[in-house]
Amino acid sequence: MSDQVSGAVQKLWTSYSKNTSQSLKLIDAYLVFILFSGVFQFVHCVLVGTFPYNAFLAGFISTVGSFVLTANLRIQTNPDNADEFKSISPE
Repeated sequence: MSDQVSGAVQKLWTSYSKNTSQSLKLIDAYLVFILFSGVFQFVHCVLVGTFPYNAFLAGFISTVGSFVLTANLRIQTNPDNADEFKSISPE
């Protein structure tokens, strides 16, 4: 079972490295950063407490909003989706 999972992950990583453009890799790196930032904020809130609850809400909601907008940017700039987003320039 673990050999199948490791083989699948290896194949996924090889395909991602070979077939994904640099601009999409940069967007993916930013998405991972935003994801870890949101997880860190949530864990900090759980462990330390919610005293400035408004500050936690503002930070966490802005993290979620940035993730959603960046995911939409990645979808629109992906060359595989060019037929659906004809009015979006490739830049």
